[in-house]
Amino acid sequence: MSLWQLVKVGGFTMVILVLFSILSLAIIIERLLYYRRRSLIRRKNFMSRIAVELNKKNISEAVKLCKNTDTPFSRVVQAGLNLYSHDEVVISNAMEREVTIETTRLEHLTSIVGTIGSTAVYIGLFGTVLGIIRAFHDISRSGSGGVDIVINGISEALVCTAAGLCVAVPAVIAYNYFVKKVDIFITDMELCASEVMDLLNIRQR
Repeated sequence: MSLWQLVKVGGFTMVILVLFSILSLAIIIERLLYYRRRSLIRRKNFMSRIAVELNKKNISEAVKLCKNTDTPFSRVVQAGLNLYSHDEVVISNAMEREVTIETTRLEHLTSIVGTIGSTAVYIGLFGTVLGIIRAFHDISRSGSGGVDIVINGISEALVCTAAGLCVAVPAVIAYNYFVKKVDIFITDMELCASEVMDLLNIRQR
């Protein structure tokens, strides 16, 4: 059957699942591109360059390097360097706030994918139940039936369950990947914040 025929057989639940599938796919592509662009620079390489500039007492160049690097951890480092002349606690708090801000950006829209992954199967099952009810109702109205008619009605109803699984499985896989990816970004940001504090403490001695 074509997609349109499947939607007609499944009813309004299939329309919901198709919309969920489009929304989930759009978010997955957007997030993958977002994470990829911010994973091009390695944390160790970036911090090595920052350390060189700080050892030269060239704070402005270090800040410029942060601005030219489009990664979450570069913005955390920049938040700390912008307050270079302030107290250690103030610098640390600024970087912690930036970690929270960047984490929120990284998690943007991912909860929608997780929700779709956890609910699509149930929506598909709901459509299947409605389809089975409709099939038996049609049989009772016609006054005649048989195994062939029952099986045909149930097979059409099961389309919703299959569609729900097709939507849910990729969404769950993508959501788990996003969670792992965000954890990696958070770890990099926290390590960078710690390294910046160490570098600033060494310079101030």
